[in-house]
Amino acid sequence: MSTGSSKYNLMIEFKNIDEYIANFPEDIQQKLQEIRKLIKDTAPNAVENVSYAMPTFKLKKNIVHFAAYTNHIGFYPGPSGIEAFKAELKDYKFSKAAIQFPHSKTIPFELIKRITEFRVRELKDKR
Repeated sequence: MSTGSSKYNLMIEFKNIDEYIANFPEDIQQKLQEIRKLIKDTAPNAVENVSYAMPTFKLKKNIVHFAAYTNHIGFYPGPSGIEAFKAELKDYKFSKAAIQFPHSKTIPFELIKRITEFRVRELKDKR
């Protein structure tokens, strides 16, 4: 199972997020660990797992996924997360359900936090 165009070994199935992150060079590992910590701090009741070969955080349903690629970090908050923050995503490549944060730019941690908070509220409201 592959998560797309990448020079990293993503054809293996990872048992957990630690295994996933260990697959990358140290500089990418640091970015992934920072994103992971931010999501854990923002959604402390979320369960970590690997879904679609990507680190995933769940509250009954998926909150967000993230993944590393050769040139960017992919962040997957689902269509509602994209739509709610569309105006703030103008500096990034994004699609209906995914955002690309290039390795060449600083990761927008505050934006990731707000999107994650939005997704947590959204899922709690659906209960």
